[in-house]
Amino acid sequence: MSLRLVFMGTPEFSVPVLTELVGQGHEIAAVYTRAPKPAGRRGMELTRTPVHRLAERLGLPVMTPRTFRDADTLAGFKAHQADAAIVVAYGLILPKAALDAPPLGCLNLHASLLPRWRGAAPIQRAIMAGDAETGVMVMRMEEGLDTGPVAMVERVAIGTDETAGELHDRLSTLGADLMARAVAALGRGGLTFQPQAEEGALYAPKIEKAETRVDWGTSAAEIHDRIRGLSPFPGAWFELAGPRGPERVKVLRASRADGAGAPGEVLDDRLTVACGEGAVRLLELQRAGKGPVDAASFLNGARLGPGARLG
Repeated sequence: MSLRLVFMGTPEFSVPVLTELVGQGHEIAAVYTRAPKPAGRRGMELTRTPVHRLAERLGLPVMTPRTFRDADTLAGFKAHQADAAIVVAYGLILPKAALDAPPLGCLNLHASLLPRWRGAAPIQRAIMAGDAETGVMVMRMEEGLDTGPVAMVERVAIGTDETAGELHDRLSTLGADLMARAVAALGRGGLTFQPQAEEGALYAPKIEKAETRVDWGTSAAEIHDRIRGLSPFPGAWFELAGPRGPERVKVLRASRADGAGAPGEVLDDRLTVACGEGAVRLLELQRAGKGPVDAASFLNGARLGPGARLG
């Protein structure tokens, strides 16, 4: 049974879900996404979100309110007379009046195994914490932050060297299929919900700038997980001494390695770097204003040898 839906999402992660729902024949009454942001050197251009661009290509009406707290926005939302709202990384808080408006409720796709990693950055936080498993869940939204009852879940193992970008893409595809199945069940009246567990709740706040610098004094395991958890964006970084002062270099990929030395010390000609405990090998790096390169190409320009220290 096809449903009349409002779709609410913003980043690339949300795009496969909207694509799948349209492909399944559901009627999308409107698409809600974050407002375009100024871009370009002078901020004269406006950049539309990935969901905005897809909705326009599909000929779907797009709404970009800056808040759901005003009466006009709420009235417009209710006027769509949708059976349900599908929310995937939208970015605005929906008040109770909005959550209660669709008769079949508001379903949210969340990229973690709730109640672990509620909040804004579940994919990055799971990797940075060294989790071996994660997944996607469909839940019914309520006023609390990712606290609603869960209907469906898919679990996946996190690869030993998998980056946040790679896991993001896997979960996005998996989540699109999961949400499509959940909406089909909702239309048949066969979607059931179970309350989240009370124990094990963890929050996944946005990544702060202070977290992105590599602390060579921590263990190799922590550094490796931080590097892959922040790759490709915003990217973990260290400082490299240069003729014009310290240069910031991002590390986009690394692996655990054998070796020991002073924290931040380069141990060989393959960019193995000592940590507070153990060592990591830097595999892919990016200098400011440049594209990503492998370690060999980076060393051709940086000329780093054993005994050098990274800041």
